[in-house]
Amino acid sequence: MTMPAPIISKPMAIEKDWIDYNGHLNMAYYNVLFDRCSDEAFELMGMGPNYAQERRLTIYTAEVHVCYVQELHLDHKVKVSFQLIDHDEKRLRAYQEIRHVDGWLAATSEQLALHVDMAGPKVAPFPADVMARVEAMRAAHAALPMPERAGRSIGIKRKSA
Repeated sequence: MTMPAPIISKPMAIEKDWIDYNGHLNMAYYNVLFDRCSDEAFELMGMGPNYAQERRLTIYTAEVHVCYVQELHLDHKVKVSFQLIDHDEKRLRAYQEIRHVDGWLAATSEQLALHVDMAGPKVAPFPADVMARVEAMRAAHAALPMPERAGRSIGIKRKSA
């Protein structure tokens, strides 16, 4: 099974209703763009909408760290990437970037996602067929360098007196 490394979305447009009173993309809609690309990645791993409907298994987001690097505006078009940087039997850790189609970085996101049995709902191991796809994606993405911006934390750096 061949997986793209990283996964790159088709170009996406910024929608008019997403622009806030400051004249740029509202922070919430960066997450919409990240989520649309994540959905493509989850589909490749066998966990798309049919998976939730038919098998009653799905992905829940547990944690997200977004860095807003450069403003996006209504006339901009972007591509979003998805790199699977770690996983275990129940979790996925991914890193994403939103880039303007001209190549400059607009935002980054790092997420921890949980595989969930919707009957609980409760965190549950991936079925064998899905785990095979997760492992195939991880193997393809393991050849990529660890993103420089992955693993960041929030803090205020103090100047020494």
